[in-house]
Amino acid sequence: MIPPAFDYVRPTSVDEAVRALADAGEEAKVLAGGQSLLPLLRLRLAFPELVVDVGRIPGLRGVREDGDRLVIGAMTTHHDVVHDPLVRRHAGLLAAATATVADPAVRHRGTLAGSLAHADPAGDLPAVVLALEGELVAQGPRGRRTIPAGDFFVDYLQSSLEPDELLVEVRLPKSDGWGFHYEKFHRVSQSWAMVGVAALVRRDDGHIAEARIGLTNMGSVPLRATATERALTGAGDAEAVARAAESAAEGTRASQDASATPEYREHLARVLTRRAVLAAAGMG
Repeated sequence: MIPPAFDYVRPTSVDEAVRALADAGEEAKVLAGGQSLLPLLRLRLAFPELVVDVGRIPGLRGVREDGDRLVIGAMTTHHDVVHDPLVRRHAGLLAAATATVADPAVRHRGTLAGSLAHADPAGDLPAVVLALEGELVAQGPRGRRTIPAGDFFVDYLQSSLEPDELLVEVRLPKSDGWGFHYEKFHRVSQSWAMVGVAALVRRDDGHIAEARIGLTNMGSVPLRATATERALTGAGDAEAVARAAESAAEGTRASQDASATPEYREHLARVLTRRAVLAAAGMG
């Protein structure tokens, strides 16, 4: 379909982009890599009066270290995230999960911050950043603010970004020494995950000392499997992991659609959590 008519601007600085967003209010949309916005425009599911293209703003790409954290620029593409040596060394879960996003064409154009700002619970990366306990930095007319990942995702396709704010970077604690794995189930290659599980595991003396588990597509926002995280503490074998994984769907609100019933998604959450944790802990 042909998208509806809209005005278009391509600012050359973050301040200029923020001014454009503030002037347009809720009638503006940000264009980053375009892999989320363009399909919405073509299907006439979005009707912005103004599209603000931030793709040429300098300083919004790349990865750097800041003490015990990685800082990833908002316009860093999925491809660059996958291949960046700092991400692979200090946030391997993000690199591994990003490598499963869509196909190479999408990964070369799509951006980390664009995926997060889209706030689709079926997207792979929101649950991953939630499990990594990341922070998202937004800039608006009143300056910058840092939003914990747990507070960023509000509802289906809704984030806590204000209409006049631009996501400028993602900050992740380094997860050196943690095992990790991202497991997802989808009907066909490159489709959205029916359910996905992002697992981080820290072991001590052969037992799991701490675990973090993010769930993809188990509610209107990405979720943490907190009951399973608690149950995994002290687990030392596959049987203990399997018992803990039985709690993975507690507190979730899986949707029903043409792909799956809520009950089937809950079953997948339990199975995939067991697999992801075993792989992350090196027990598989």
